[in-house]
Amino acid sequence: MQARNTVASYGRVSRSFHWLTAALIITTFPLGLIAENLPYATSEELALKAQIFSIHKTLGVVVFFVALARILWAFTETRPAPVHPGRKLETFAAETVHWALYLSLVLVPLSGWIHHAAVDGFAPILWPFGQNLPFIPKSETLGHVAGVMHGIFVWILAAALALHVVGALKHVAIDRDVTLARMTRGTPSQAGGHAHKSAAPPIAALILWAAAGLGAWVIAQPEAQPQTQAQPQSQQAATTETAAQGGNDQPAPATAGNWQVESGSLAISVRQMGSAVSGSFATWSADITFDETPVDGKNGTVEVKIDTASISLGSVSDQAKGADFFDIANHPGAVFSATIRPEGEAFIAEGTLDLRGQTKPVSLPFTLEINGDTAVMKGETTLDRRDFGIGANYGDESSVGFPVVVSVDLTAKRLN
Repeated sequence: MQARNTVASYGRVSRSFHWLTAALIITTFPLGLIAENLPYATSEELALKAQIFSIHKTLGVVVFFVALARILWAFTETRPAPVHPGRKLETFAAETVHWALYLSLVLVPLSGWIHHAAVDGFAPILWPFGQNLPFIPKSETLGHVAGVMHGIFVWILAAALALHVVGALKHVAIDRDVTLARMTRGTPSQAGGHAHKSAAPPIAALILWAAAGLGAWVIAQPEAQPQTQAQPQSQQAATTETAAQGGNDQPAPATAGNWQVESGSLAISVRQMGSAVSGSFATWSADITFDETPVDGKNGTVEVKIDTASISLGSVSDQAKGADFFDIANHPGAVFSATIRPEGEAFIAEGTLDLRGQTKPVSLPFTLEINGDTAVMKGETTLDRRDFGIGANYGDESSVGFPVVVSVDLTAKRLN
């Protein structure tokens, strides 16, 4: 049995690629659907959901590389002549679907892989590589676009696969020819003809996929939110009281203290399913009163107001806003109030954090560099999510870690 194709039949390598790909699709596609619809109300449910997603992602990476190898092989091999060379339109349609399927097997896992690499989240790929990709930055926007594209591309793959299967069944049930047997057993066709190498089907498939990709890109773009005079009060507050937006250098509004935050970030990090997940709050404000010379052992006070609905936490942002975690529907904000005192060569803000209806003592050590009227502050502390009733149903630290690292980095201007 020959390894390579001939004008009349498919060789052993092409057939192996075909059935390996089929087995991977039959396994990977249902796993993704199952994982997507599994609940995650408890740590056990979350662990199962993440495990199935990890297997799905890992097999998707395998599909990607198998598809690339299969396409390269197809370009170097003889293309067997059509069993019915006189049916030109049918042959063109079949080969277009075939190439559309090839492209699907590359673009579907690639878009999913880009989404995985662009955002932090649970369900790591089960390889010693693959959590990140070259030239793919950590970006919520990119992750969203790739996620939408992945979802749309999956259904294009399903459509191409369905057409491919229907075509194969037609050859068995209606035409009663050897089309399927050529791929199952390597049975050669009896029809004459020449090796088939037409550029039209792959070009047509590329055009179809380009249109699909453009449509997916348009759908993935966030809708513009027009500003109106009838904004809800919470939106007005977020607009007028924002003190810093992570990653932006927009000036903060004036504060009640003697320092105004000009830029900064308020970030958190937690381990989920053994992997670090990092995020930040986009909307928060800080009223800071600070003097370099302490009075009665204190340098000043700080009050930080946080819009918890502005949390961005990789692929689990929506989950973080839900009732099990920040519960933004009932607790849309958090407040940290503290006094500031020297701590060795640095400082510490000691006070309370009111979060999710719980008020607990919190200390934030930080460094401070003052150059004229500009101050640069960096601080970090670790909280236990259980102190605030966050993730109460997730009692197993292997699903969601108990420690949450909070990092603050800001630049402030002295008010005269």
